[in-house]
Amino acid sequence: MSDTLALYQTFLRVVEAGSFTAIANERNTSQPTISRHIAALEDHLGCLLFHRTTRSLTLTDDGRQFYEQARVALDAVASAESAVGKRKGKPTGRLKLSCAVVMGRLQILPRLPRFLARYPDVEVDLSMSDGFTDLVEEGIDLAIRVGELTDPGLIARRIGTTRRVVAATPEYLARKGEPRTPAELADHDCIIYSRLATGANWPFMTAEGTTSIAVKGRLHVNNTEGVRAAVLNGVGIGILPLWHFVDREIETGKVKVLLTKFETKSHPINAVYPSRRHLSLKVRAMIDFLAAEFELDPKLSGYGG
Repeated sequence: MSDTLALYQTFLRVVEAGSFTAIANERNTSQPTISRHIAALEDHLGCLLFHRTTRSLTLTDDGRQFYEQARVALDAVASAESAVGKRKGKPTGRLKLSCAVVMGRLQILPRLPRFLARYPDVEVDLSMSDGFTDLVEEGIDLAIRVGELTDPGLIARRIGTTRRVVAATPEYLARKGEPRTPAELADHDCIIYSRLATGANWPFMTAEGTTSIAVKGRLHVNNTEGVRAAVLNGVGIGILPLWHFVDREIETGKVKVLLTKFETKSHPINAVYPSRRHLSLKVRAMIDFLAAEFELDPKLSGYGG
């Protein structure tokens, strides 16, 4: 039975990734090995699951029908295992977790030792990337993402809040002066985050509503951790998430938050998972753990900072 379940799991991952080679790389094995597993499953079922050519891999009608049933079967197995015996009520197994690099380095990794100590039967496979991650294709159980959810195939639970602040060092402000209104940023060296949706136009909330200020600067960077480093080194003024300041830079006066009367819109921090995946105990444990952790941190909870 265990061998059959392993074949089911391989089949589902091949369907989701659309490639034998991708799953071979994921499992540190060879493409012919994955191909043999699929052939063995086809022999077991007595039907063809894929149409294979040198350039494409598509499901047969039997393959499509079997995929839906196999997904349900594996979810049922996972649910059954967590309900009885040694696994009863205990999160177990490998959790594939995805997040942006800066979120992982500053907020997830420092907390993982506590999670692993609390759940000794769970392994965490953490994937940190600033690019787009397809949760289904890459077999991700859970992703931590900032911003509103737009994919209807995903479910999100809000576990925190991202507040973006405008900041600079006292040394920079001593040289250039402190802006009192967003419009005064036009006279300053601003650090441009090139992947910000609004580009070099920074949004602010005013009594009249949202306004956008065009800023300029000689330094452009493609990640917010670069903005943080540039701010700390006195290069100029940056706009970035409050939770980037993990070393008490604001509390100790190393950095000053500016234009506090004109803060930008906050964004949710979501725990995201595919809607058709069984929400296993390990996934639920990680979501609950991070939600509790973030609630205690004023830079992530939205209660202040």
